[in-house]
Amino acid sequence: MRLKDKVIIVTGSTTGIGKAIVKAAISEGAKVLVHGLEEDLGLQAIQEFGEDNTVLHIEDISTAGCPEKLVELAIKTWGKLDAIVNNAAWVVNSDIDSTDIAFLGKVLEVNSIAPFILIKSALPYLSASKGVVLNIGSVNAWSGEPNLLAYSMSKGALMTMTRNLGDVLPRTHGVRVNQINPGWVLTERERQHKKQDGLSENWYEEIPAMYAPSGRILWPSEIAAAAIYWLADESGPISGQVVDLEQHPLMGRNVPKDPTTIHGKP
Repeated sequence: MRLKDKVIIVTGSTTGIGKAIVKAAISEGAKVLVHGLEEDLGLQAIQEFGEDNTVLHIEDISTAGCPEKLVELAIKTWGKLDAIVNNAAWVVNSDIDSTDIAFLGKVLEVNSIAPFILIKSALPYLSASKGVVLNIGSVNAWSGEPNLLAYSMSKGALMTMTRNLGDVLPRTHGVRVNQINPGWVLTERERQHKKQDGLSENWYEEIPAMYAPSGRILWPSEIAAAAIYWLADESGPISGQVVDLEQHPLMGRNVPKDPTTIHGKP
């Protein structure tokens, strides 16, 4: 029970990684505010995890006032706040030709600015509890896939914010800030996303070893297991850290240039 009696907000938690974090947190004794866009999925989550353990708020995280509402609801329901998990994100394809200023602004609002506002809104309560912020980034923050320009930029901004606040807030407010960058994870939305990109119905069953040495990509539950460490007291005073959760090294990886990866004619 590493999170016994802790109150946690998890944004974007009606599906995927966020929902897996909610499940893991409750299993460790936490009370969790579930947030997302889909009311039907949110109600299913509340039913699955129990009304005694959860409360639900459905709204676009980038809507003016939404982050503040999440904090208010957590305090109204449980009287305190111990941690926030900034997981909500808009994963959307774009490149330099398809990314205009309005589109880029919307992606940044959801993926970078809304997490900042939630941290700012929650800070007085997190300071009182000597709490924790956990940002859920992406390995795309380091550079990003060619068709994920705006998304990658937004995750890069989130990562810099984590390092900056992770340095400052422990000294000024007693609040730790860390981030995990998941690699390729088999969420419900990723299944659909790759199908829309032109892959087959069961694309995730045959992933080349170059992308998945284990033979499969990551599961949401594996990301959630890592999240618990950063939310729990066992991570001690550690702050300002960004941890990549992928099954191969990201920085400095130089893939082979031979028939194992290049399938040209002999």
